[in-house]
Amino acid sequence: MSDYLLGALLGIIEGLTEFLPVSSTAHLRIFEALAGIDLSNGYWKMFSIVIQLGAILCLPIYFRERIGRLAASFPRDARDPRAWAAHPLTLTALAFVCTAVPSLVLIKLIGKHLESLVVMGVALVAGGAVMWVVDALFDRGALRTRTEQMEAMGPGQAAWIGGCQILSAVFPGTSRSMSTIAAGQLAGMTRAAALEFSFFLSMPTMVAATGYDLLKTLRNAETSPLGAVRMTPHGWVVLGIGFVMSFIVAYGVVAWFMGWVRRRGLAPFALYRIAAGAAVLWWVAQGAH
Repeated sequence: MSDYLLGALLGIIEGLTEFLPVSSTAHLRIFEALAGIDLSNGYWKMFSIVIQLGAILCLPIYFRERIGRLAASFPRDARDPRAWAAHPLTLTALAFVCTAVPSLVLIKLIGKHLESLVVMGVALVAGGAVMWVVDALFDRGALRTRTEQMEAMGPGQAAWIGGCQILSAVFPGTSRSMSTIAAGQLAGMTRAAALEFSFFLSMPTMVAATGYDLLKTLRNAETSPLGAVRMTPHGWVVLGIGFVMSFIVAYGVVAWFMGWVRRRGLAPFALYRIAAGAAVLWWVAQGAH
């Protein structure tokens, strides 16, 4: 397989899975193992980080009008703490802090599990089961829904969702969107409101996570976990292909998934996670590396 085709396929996989509740990290890692990519190679580790930025770039573009309205409505009067504390941008920042600070403390644990297919397989199965149960309870009315829109969220809901998202950082394969959507439903939010908040929370979370990894590489390339990266013209072209493909596919997925969640449940994604996780664990048991 040529590097150009490989870069395009990795970009497509990243774009398809980054915002669906199926875990992009697990899918990239599984495909890399199937394709025989050397994960000790600093270039391919850096490639995986950069194409994530391609996916995340689609969000501020897709939500540009919504972000503009929220920014324009942000309280200017500091004497009204209730309006300031309840604003969606403040709640996004609160959830981000609740995710980022503990994740930074657990950075060694995150690195330890980052490339484990066993951990990813277990996380896929466990996350699928949790999502299935939560969605079933939601459909049966067992979970009281009191928040129809992201603007109606409270600080407690935001902090809870941010805390639950730590699982996706510590255990790759859990999925950011799975943890935020399920947490939102448990906190009394509709699927659509939880998904929208998941997208907004993804922007600072992913930028911080990928930026942190890239900064470590650039400042200390020889000792970084990503390894030394030496770019060539060929490498830049492959990276560009992956970045562009990730952006284009992710943009389409965001638009499609927003419509899907408003009309249907998440059971198909839960079943897919369970089946994919079971397949990974079986593959590892057969001697995969």
